[in-house]
Amino acid sequence: MEESSSGSPEPAVTNGKTPHPAIKDVNILLDESEGVNSPSKDDDSLLHPGTLTSTSEEASRGEGAAEGVKEKRKSSGLFFRDGKCRIDYILVYRKSNPQTEKREVFERNIRAEGLQMEKESSLTNSDIIFLKLHAPWEVLCRYAELMNIRMPFRRKIYYLHRRYKFMSRMEKRISRFRGWLPRKPMKFDKDTLPDLEENDSYTAPFSQQRIHHFIINNKDTFFNNATRSRIVHHILQRIKYEEGKNKIGLNRLLTNSSYEAAFPLHEGSYRSKNSIRTHGAENHRHLLYECWAWWGVWYKYQPLDLIRRYFGEKIGLYFAWLGWYTGMLFPTAVVGLLVFLYGVFTLDSCQVSKEVCQATDIIMCPLCDKYCPYMRLSDSCVYAKVTHLFDNGATVFFAVFMAVWATVFLEFWKRRRAVLAYDWDLIDWAEEEEEIRPQFEAKYSKKERMNPISGKPEPYQAFTDKCSRLIVSASGIFFMILVVIAAVFGIVIYRVVTVSTFAAFDWALIRNNSQVATTGTAVCINFCIIMLLNVLYEKVALLLTNLEQPRTESEWENSFTLKMFLFQFVNLNSSTFYIAFFLGRFTGRPGAYLRLINRWKLEECHPSGCLIDLCMQMGIIMVLKQTWNNFMELGYPLIQNWWTRRKLRQEHGHKAKASFPQWEKDYNLQPMNAYGLFDEYLEMILQFGFTTIFVAAFPLAPVLALLNNIIEIRLDAYKFVTQWRRPLASRAKDIGIWYGILEGIGILSVITNAFVIAVTSDFIPRLVYAYKYGPCAGQGQAGEKCMVGYVNATLSIFQVSDFENRSEPRTDGTDMFGSPIKYCRYRDYREPPNSKQPYTYTLQFWHVLAARLAFIIVFEHLVFTIKNLISYLIPDLPKDLRDRMRREKYLIQEMMYEAELERLQKERNERKKNGKTHNNEWP
Repeated sequence: MEESSSGSPEPAVTNGKTPHPAIKDVNILLDESEGVNSPSKDDDSLLHPGTLTSTSEEASRGEGAAEGVKEKRKSSGLFFRDGKCRIDYILVYRKSNPQTEKREVFERNIRAEGLQMEKESSLTNSDIIFLKLHAPWEVLCRYAELMNIRMPFRRKIYYLHRRYKFMSRMEKRISRFRGWLPRKPMKFDKDTLPDLEENDSYTAPFSQQRIHHFIINNKDTFFNNATRSRIVHHILQRIKYEEGKNKIGLNRLLTNSSYEAAFPLHEGSYRSKNSIRTHGAENHRHLLYECWAWWGVWYKYQPLDLIRRYFGEKIGLYFAWLGWYTGMLFPTAVVGLLVFLYGVFTLDSCQVSKEVCQATDIIMCPLCDKYCPYMRLSDSCVYAKVTHLFDNGATVFFAVFMAVWATVFLEFWKRRRAVLAYDWDLIDWAEEEEEIRPQFEAKYSKKERMNPISGKPEPYQAFTDKCSRLIVSASGIFFMILVVIAAVFGIVIYRVVTVSTFAAFDWALIRNNSQVATTGTAVCINFCIIMLLNVLYEKVALLLTNLEQPRTESEWENSFTLKMFLFQFVNLNSSTFYIAFFLGRFTGRPGAYLRLINRWKLEECHPSGCLIDLCMQMGIIMVLKQTWNNFMELGYPLIQNWWTRRKLRQEHGHKAKASFPQWEKDYNLQPMNAYGLFDEYLEMILQFGFTTIFVAAFPLAPVLALLNNIIEIRLDAYKFVTQWRRPLASRAKDIGIWYGILEGIGILSVITNAFVIAVTSDFIPRLVYAYKYGPCAGQGQAGEKCMVGYVNATLSIFQVSDFENRSEPRTDGTDMFGSPIKYCRYRDYREPPNSKQPYTYTLQFWHVLAARLAFIIVFEHLVFTIKNLISYLIPDLPKDLRDRMRREKYLIQEMMYEAELERLQKERNERKKNGKTHNNEWP
């Protein structure tokens, strides 16, 4: 399935050793005399199409079919103009750029490394120059050994575990029964996907001395395209462009704009006129599009091995994690939907909503000052029924289920990651010591100390300097959190002010539903503020991270990730926390309201409770944010690429793009995000927080998350395959710092769900009433018949004459009820106005408060105990994988030993044939 690539003439292999290039010091700067002998890389005479600037000149010896293959390769845009050297990497620069001298030195040192080069000007802009790079076989071998790249050397020997006779008979019967069932629709046909040799072979770090051990059927395809690009990128990162120890590497040249872009090529077009079923895939990109990025295969498993082969382990692990997370959402979505349906089916038998709907004689106090009228409790019948859909007897079970699910998800992901790490040869892979960031070197180049690992001097940051920078950064983070709190405070003031405004609205629909209108508009405004602050947070996080001066790129990435997650998490969830735990909790009572700045009365909950506000907040924010993210992820690159194609059509005609070489097509695509997979992970982690933290208030959150993720996988796949340049295939062992963040969210979700059930919902007050104050008090029952009279028991009485002047309603209720209102009801546990201590808390209030605190403690301890027990019982490494790893280690040692004996035996036989025998020969 992979297009074959040919490099320079293959060197002869003698005794298993490949000769090194003639140049010894490959990282030196050429002096003036050498510079005269070498042609300048920016010389216009070299820019006619296809000029080969490589030091090796080869004559074409192919005839007939070979010439046809060369022509086909040249037209594909994946090879040099000789049709033999595969393009492994592309550098792009402009002739008008003044950094000519740096590029000349850099390119001379590229040739000194043994890489072959060819330049070509753009077909659309003569100022743009493409520098094509090819790594010959001997260079690939040398750096594969230096980089410890693992390559296949022997086919795996599969073995079956010992089975009992009973199990064997059962498996035969099951397999016979499966023959009558339809084929699994979610799996791909084996004929469609290629046979990836590295997954069926044992691998070992490549060694030129033991090259005869490795499976080399074709030197052109032994190193796949992703590995070749990674080796070339590794070389480019270590080449000097100026005199000086810090003047090194491609990244610095991209930073100072010496080069505009650097990227590996896609393997041709992702579309084909022929069907993949009849003619097969033309290349791996086409295969990925048909089997992964095409919308018609949304229900199928992801071809992870093919993704890893094309994009590298880091991107492969992201899609493996995203697929695992999406698959694990299925049971949560089913259970959440069942909890919702349980609320639907038990709606007619719910005693609380019945009493609310039948309470036509209960007059509720106004919800706001002046303009809000008196209302019957039965007017909130619809809201009471909607609240029951989310706040019912199954809510507690679902909260415990989700807390346990979060632990199971993380534990089984560790096992899944271990299997992938084994299959992808990441078990023994250790990240090489990272290079110091250029900014860190420039800042602290005057002060150095010896590196205990490498033994070389390196820039050193003093402890006091580091602490002072961290303190300033922490202060900036604290200030931005205060900005979020200020924004939430502004939303609170908006809600307080607009309740009265909507209550005085001329339109009856708005006037009668002022509470819902206030909540809905506040959520939409809050979403706009969230989106605006996210733009500000990214700039602040960049500023603070650069201020800290992290030493390496991974330290910079972890610091930036933590800040951005903290900012966005607080920004996204602050209003939700307010509604869940503060809305309606500190309003006071009629006649003695608590006010903001002694002016605005704090907002109260609806007579049916605050849970409906929390559901609206979560539902609207979750849907809007996911829709916006999906649009920005795919819509922005689509629009950018469409605009580029439109300009090319206007300038060069409709058929011009089809004749562009591959490097021209890829250059016109959008580059991958500057932060790599950061945006992809951040979106999913924030969604995971929404799915777990307040799931007790919104059981449909997993359903929305599942639907979004099914779309998200194909959106990301389509974007990677069709809209972005091919990213560099980089390696990684895990998802990094995101795993720790997921664990933190899992712990936080237990705490928040305990408080949502105890504080926000009416679960605890109902239990207390059923067992202590209802008709079944003292009988140990808590059915629906035990809830008779619950609504009346939760409402206190207020005498209208005790209203403050500024909160007294404009009407006395005569226009609505026919007579003036003397008493109204409100949600609280307080004494009536004619008691000895009017408006003080009743004993039932303290019973409910004690039950809430007890529930929080019991719930948290129970769930944390279950979570820790599950973490302990589920091993991080599956037993069969552990056995396979041990067996593989044993077999590798045996194979290496046998291969070495075989080689020595062959050498001995050859010496005997040539008459060169020696005494005391071993073995």
